[in-house]
Amino acid sequence: MESQQLLQIANEFGAPIYVYDAQKIESQYLRLLNAFSKIERKQINYAVKALSNVSILKLFKKFDSGLDTVSIQEVQLGLYAGFSPNKIMYTPNGVSLQEIEEVAALGVQINIDNLSILEQFGSKHPKIPVCIRINPHVMAGGNTNISVGHIDSKFGISIHQLPHIFRIVENTGMHINGIHMHTGSDILDIEVFLYASEILFESAKHFKDLDFIDFGSGFKVPYKKGDIETDVEELGKKLSKRFLAFEKEYGRDLTLIFEPGKFLVSEAGYFLAKVNVVKQTTSTVFASIDTGFNHLIRPMLYGSEHQIENISHPKGKERFYSVVGYICETDTFATNRKISEIKEGDILAFRNAGAYCFSMSSNYNSRYKPAEILWLDGKANLIRTQETFDDLLRNQIEITI
Repeated sequence: MESQQLLQIANEFGAPIYVYDAQKIESQYLRLLNAFSKIERKQINYAVKALSNVSILKLFKKFDSGLDTVSIQEVQLGLYAGFSPNKIMYTPNGVSLQEIEEVAALGVQINIDNLSILEQFGSKHPKIPVCIRINPHVMAGGNTNISVGHIDSKFGISIHQLPHIFRIVENTGMHINGIHMHTGSDILDIEVFLYASEILFESAKHFKDLDFIDFGSGFKVPYKKGDIETDVEELGKKLSKRFLAFEKEYGRDLTLIFEPGKFLVSEAGYFLAKVNVVKQTTSTVFASIDTGFNHLIRPMLYGSEHQIENISHPKGKERFYSVVGYICETDTFATNRKISEIKEGDILAFRNAGAYCFSMSSNYNSRYKPAEILWLDGKANLIRTQETFDDLLRNQIEITI
């Protein structure tokens, strides 16, 4: 998308606002498919938690994608968007047996990541196919907040507990039809991912009736100029070769599954915010915008860097600014960042705002959540309206005091 198109959207619908480019989402989807073109049976399951708007889900359904879900509510969103249950994978963490049973009753593929629930579910429902999530004890990225395959992670069943899994499967007679791992986000070195894959292949040998192997995701996307990213084409060549060899060794056809979220929608997203105040202090020039970490929490939560552009004056002289929000907390988006000269009323565009941005927003300080736009076929489609005061009161119950 071009700056002029984003400006038109901000002028028409107001700011702050999220904008998603459907063409970029599709190109990322096709890029991943093409990287594994040698694999006949493959499926991409979009990770709903990254961006869960129903219109985005319908876009992925148009691509013939599957869904990766982590809650019964995400499952219900997927069904509402028209996905068939057999195209939905349910991979929760720390949920109750009751929720898992409710999801299983919907016909969705179950993925279990702890021994206790595995034994309970297998004892009660031995005929329902179950996938097992393995923790390979491999650190994908350098940040423990987004790396979920390390030894201290709460996710997955340790590879050192495979004997316990075998005992449960034998005692319950349950049907294991898939094996899964997810090492976490921001894979910096595909050799590390391939190493974790070897652990998954080795574990898969012990299960004789698998239909699929799910390699998770965590592909890194560039967040700034010159930033490194996961080379999915090289990964496709190396992992495809190994997968085909394993399939031959295993003796039956298998489906290769990935479950990307950030890779598919991050670069397609823009967050537009209006500058309220330009404030000069003794040491810093602050650009205060009409939003805060209530709308975009990643910089404060993860230390993530989002490229910020002044789309109102993109060719202006660059100056150093600290971009901050209007929340009654420290909510800094960028510190001493070079940006084209900012004036009050300008529109700033945050890049890479498609994944884990709106989906992690809140009403902190009683602020309204922003609207969302899907840019599709050259047209701005409103896919979520900005909240109103009525939305803040909707679920509150007033009592007589």
